Amino acid sequence: MLSLIIIAVSLIFLAAYRFYGRFLSRQIGLDDACITPACQIDDGVDFVPAKSSLLLAQHFSAIAAAGPIVGPILAGIWFGWLPTLLWIVLGSIFVGGVYDFSSLTASLKHKATSIGEIVKLQMSRSAHLLFLTFVWLCLIYVIVVFTDITAQTFKTVSNDTAFGPGIAASSFLYLVLGVIMGVLLFKYKFRLWVTTVVFLPLVLYSVWIGPRLPQPILSFLADISVRQWNGIILFYCLIASLIPMWLLLQPRGYLGGWLLYLTILVGFMGALFGGFKIEYPAVNTAGFASLTNGKPLFPLLFITVACGACSGFHGIVSSGTTSKQLAKESDARLVGYGGMLLEGVVAMLALATVMIIPKGSASLSADPNLIYAKGLAGYLGLVGINFNLAFPFALLAFSTFVYDTLDVCTRLARYIFQELTGWHTRNGGYLAALITLALPFTFLMLTKEKGYLVAWPIFGASNQLLAGLVLLAVSVWLIRSGKNAVYTIVPMIFMLGITLWSLILLILPFGKGLLSGGEIKPDLMISGICGLVLLGLSMLLIYEAVRAVAGKRTFPSR
Repeated sequence: MLSLIIIAVSLIFLAAYRFYGRFLSRQIGLDDACITPACQIDDGVDFVPAKSSLLLAQHFSAIAAAGPIVGPILAGIWFGWLPTLLWIVLGSIFVGGVYDFSSLTASLKHKATSIGEIVKLQMSRSAHLLFLTFVWLCLIYVIVVFTDITAQTFKTVSNDTAFGPGIAASSFLYLVLGVIMGVLLFKYKFRLWVTTVVFLPLVLYSVWIGPRLPQPILSFLADISVRQWNGIILFYCLIASLIPMWLLLQPRGYLGGWLLYLTILVGFMGALFGGFKIEYPAVNTAGFASLTNGKPLFPLLFITVACGACSGFHGIVSSGTTSKQLAKESDARLVGYGGMLLEGVVAMLALATVMIIPKGSASLSADPNLIYAKGLAGYLGLVGINFNLAFPFALLAFSTFVYDTLDVCTRLARYIFQELTGWHTRNGGYLAALITLALPFTFLMLTKEKGYLVAWPIFGASNQLLAGLVLLAVSVWLIRSGKNAVYTIVPMIFMLGITLWSLILLILPFGKGLLSGGEIKPDLMISGICGLVLLGLSMLLIYEAVRAVAGKRTFPSR
């Protein structure tokens, strides 16, 4: 039955790309006769036209972070695989895919400016400042969560074997390979297929050699604490966010995309031919409450699955870096809509690693990244690949998802902070990046181990709320341009309703603690205060959007 479900969902995604993706392209009016901003400006730093295959891999690896793995696994355990899978499919096609595509094309039609600039143009200066503040705070949450998750991965121990140091070593080698490939592509004009043939095997070799480096190197890496790894990863983010995109972001993202493709292939192989039976309950609720932890199915299913169906972060990537690399307008369908459907496939295959585990198994208490990695390692065992090689491969793939998102996220946060402050010089970029990373650094140095767990609830809600607000801005643009906006308005209303509801649920315990006069736990205080700030910003942005639509003045786009 598992194989039939995987085949059916895959066919649904293919049909959605062919038919609904074509419908979306017609509605926006994509035209290859128009010169894209990447080709028009082509400054070799931020505006760099890329082949659609390279850009899809780079964009996919940037958006496919820990979310489509961690979220579906948690939601599947809490609520059962059936409601989780339904939201992954419907959300990816009609919400997340539409969101990614429309945010990418809106930026494309506005000279590859950010969604924040579109908000200023289509709504007001006040809305622009509110939106940029909201987005910047959301990106801070992303950096906090994914930095700490990566650091925890570098300390992974399973079956009394320390896999973490080898994964850290392989990750470093992977980044070095990305830089070398970038130099060969950009400076020496090597053909993409040649570098792919050479460097993809080298990436796989780095997976194998990492745990086999001399013991003094692995011992040194093993002695690095989680806090120290957090600092090292944030320093990497600082460097990666400032250097030209061709040097690391594009080639590393491209290689990471191939690694993602390989994990998808492994997932399909195991799910289709492994003979695994579905063991976990289809529905794990009593009424609408989870039998695992009592959490309500509505609205928490949607913010828990998060990136597996829709992610606010994607729109910032689409309008921040991807729109500056489109060589043809028609590539937006493949990169924007197709990229989100691929992420839906990742989410489906991650959920499958839960579906084959019996309820009550001790495996379900492990961290989601370990459940995922052990599932992939089990699939690879079907073809005789040893667990001690398969497990690090799966964990490196997981780390790659996060790596690729982290440096893109930091670069985007730098862009946004520079928009807010007007610091458009090179020194302004350095300072904006430092200030952006100072907050995650302070948070991670002051909180206890696994500090990302404190930020995770508000991260999920704010990330989904960001999607609703970007859809709000895109809908305003479409309406004021005289175009059909129903396909963005419906998911926008749904996402705003679900996420505002979730924010209120997060704020309520903080409010009750204040009223009772008792001691408030730090995690409740963080969730409550941040939730109130985000709720206030959201309501102000909705008010500004209503004013803009009610106004008579129209604004042009390219």
